[in-house]
Amino acid sequence: MSTIPQILTDLVAEAANAAGYGDSTIPLEPAQASNNPQHGDYQSNYAFRLGKSMRANPRAVAQTIADAMPAHPAVAEVSVAGPGFLNFRLANDWLAQQLGAQCADARFGMAAREGTVVIDYSSPNVAKRMHVGHLRSTVIGNALDRMHRFVGYEVIADNHIGDWGTQFGKLIVAWDRWVDEEAFKVDPIAELQRIYQQYSKASKDDPAMDDQARAETVKLQAGDERNQALWRRFVDESLVEFQGVYDRFGVQFDETLGESAYHDMLGPLVESLLGSDVAQISDGAVVIPFEPGDGKGLGKNPLLIRKRDGAYLYGTTDMATVRYRLDRWSPVKMIYVTDMRQQLHFRQFFTACKKLGWVEKGQLEHSWFGMLTLPEGAMSTRHGNVINLVDLLDEAVAKARAVVDEGSPHLSDEERAHIAEQVGVGAVRYADLSQNPQSNIVFTWEKMLAMEGNTAPFMMYAYARARSILRKGEVEAVDLGALRLEHENERALAVALARFPEAVEAALGVSRPNMLCEYLYNTARDYNRFYQSCPVLKSEGATRESRLALVEASTRVLKAGMALVGLAALERM
Repeated sequence: MSTIPQILTDLVAEAANAAGYGDSTIPLEPAQASNNPQHGDYQSNYAFRLGKSMRANPRAVAQTIADAMPAHPAVAEVSVAGPGFLNFRLANDWLAQQLGAQCADARFGMAAREGTVVIDYSSPNVAKRMHVGHLRSTVIGNALDRMHRFVGYEVIADNHIGDWGTQFGKLIVAWDRWVDEEAFKVDPIAELQRIYQQYSKASKDDPAMDDQARAETVKLQAGDERNQALWRRFVDESLVEFQGVYDRFGVQFDETLGESAYHDMLGPLVESLLGSDVAQISDGAVVIPFEPGDGKGLGKNPLLIRKRDGAYLYGTTDMATVRYRLDRWSPVKMIYVTDMRQQLHFRQFFTACKKLGWVEKGQLEHSWFGMLTLPEGAMSTRHGNVINLVDLLDEAVAKARAVVDEGSPHLSDEERAHIAEQVGVGAVRYADLSQNPQSNIVFTWEKMLAMEGNTAPFMMYAYARARSILRKGEVEAVDLGALRLEHENERALAVALARFPEAVEAALGVSRPNMLCEYLYNTARDYNRFYQSCPVLKSEGATRESRLALVEASTRVLKAGMALVGLAALERM
């Protein structure tokens, strides 16, 4: 099934060929939704670009192509606007049929993609409670995960947790000195964080502690039985803690493999890199050098993969991880969702993988995001100035519960609790996703817990209102074929709903879930305008059946779109 932009783009290509422009080297870009509905529903800039390349009048070229446009039931009108843009207005009957067909399809008319995509996201550190600094990677990564699955990819969601390194030597030293076993039984992560912070303070006055921690780390990585057992306890308790947060967000991972999983691969990997001439020894260390032409900022920044003392680094583990994923899943793409501070690192190890011939251009993608900070500055578990993610979610749910209790006292306590959980957690998730991921965010409770405006509750309420109409009308089955577009707000809503596949494509193409959030918000507003101006249950005959079909189409699109950004579609609010 072709989407609307595909149909219109094919018509432009056919018309351009008929007008004598078929041998042009100018690439034909897809038609785009028009920014101004008064000019039409869709727009093509091909004639404008074609005229510029030919040094001809773009408007005259556009008119020639418009005159050669073949008749098609999708198009009610083709016009030329501005300096040479082709504007299309869709035919109402065809638009109604197209929307009905899209809503009857699991992917809303989008062609299924093939191949496996590995998405590496969240990645908290063991022995630490997840805080608001983990929010962005978790919810952005999960939205990308959901969108890739929706369009047909086989997705491997991999939680690459921080479960290895010198921090565990420090924890073992701290455990031996200060642990309260009873406190650990009650709240394991709180106790591990307490003793870790105690270590950070004490080691400032006792540098020998760091030497002891390094020794314990060496013993751990060499397989010392006691240290391995302690480390395993730290990891197991941390995974239970993490899962509690993931369950509330509706996040599921296919793999949870930390840095430790690749430890035995590192030595052989470095030796193979030395043997391939990609890596070389520099002052006793092993590095992968880069040339100025390898990429921005790489010429003077070699990738260090083994220190002079034999220690391995993040780059070594990351390259081993790529090799493991390629061998196991043969993915068409691997996406890493981390903050902006790691951009140089990812350019380094991506380039190293390309030099080795492991991957092709575009197979590795760093989907980076801006920082989330507190008003007073950066967060640090070492210094204890963080907001725990579970506390944020609890606060959001409590605020939502107060609103639900006031607005829906007739619902059972259990149902109100369920609604409050979904609305509160959804509000936190959407507060992040609705912003450009590459923008920095200063955390404030007010923004995270907002219930009005471009928010999750607004979207969820629009869906619940639509479902309420169908429930009150005692509608068991809606005939989408009954849709007729007569009122201007009916048509505006139908156009918005039909653009859902384009919104998914656009957001997926640049890894920006906020673009899908913006689409959902605008579509929910269009639904509200329709709801206010076009009575559904009070109308009669064919008008009633048509408007019920438009309500049904709205619920299907909103539910699918909300699911992609992790919002629950509630029947009542």
